[in-house]
Amino acid sequence: MVTTFVAESGEVSVPFWVTTIDAFRDWLDSEELPEKFKPWFLKGQVWVDMCLEQLDSHLKVKGEITSTLWMLVKSAKLGSIYPDGVHLTNHEADISGNPDMLFISNQTLSDGSIRRVEGAEEGHVELEGTPDMVLEVVSKSSVKKDTEILFEAYWEAGIGEYWLVDARGDSIAFDIYKRGPKGFVATRKQAGWLKSAAFGKSFKLTRENDEQGNPEFTLHVK
Repeated sequence: MVTTFVAESGEVSVPFWVTTIDAFRDWLDSEELPEKFKPWFLKGQVWVDMCLEQLDSHLKVKGEITSTLWMLVKSAKLGSIYPDGVHLTNHEADISGNPDMLFISNQTLSDGSIRRVEGAEEGHVELEGTPDMVLEVVSKSSVKKDTEILFEAYWEAGIGEYWLVDARGDSIAFDIYKRGPKGFVATRKQAGWLKSAAFGKSFKLTRENDEQGNPEFTLHVK
């Protein structure tokens, strides 16, 4: 049996044999997938998001957080930031897909908790293991994935911090979850600020309108 999805970038057929995480990765290496098609393998199932990302509540948020953390990590030489498009696989949690962003500290890079996977032809195309922090920005089609499936799976993967943002409503829901003994626990806000152990800083995400009346987001750091 072949399951077929129709995406903006083309028609995609998921073969019947894609039932394990390794089979999923083999499928991704094939020439059957459109370039911008980014499915997930989540707990034995292939997850396909067919919706376009919202300009304001998704792309702008993701871009602001990624660029701010990128400069912070680069200037302080904390490790590496990988933006949207990075492929992460964790066998313990049985997940493989593209987070909105992730961070790997120098310690994690050196102790073997995560490794860079070489492509079939050139360079490195994937990260396998446990990053220090992962970001997901919620969209209409990703609520269950981001707030339930990945919420549990990222903890099972051993990830230290899970940043979760939902900017679709009148107010921004921005949370930093840290590892607890049985799951992630929300970091308590201090006057709107959230402390991150991964970066050793506190953060606050705000929204204003630009000259055209469109939302503009700022990730504040202290």
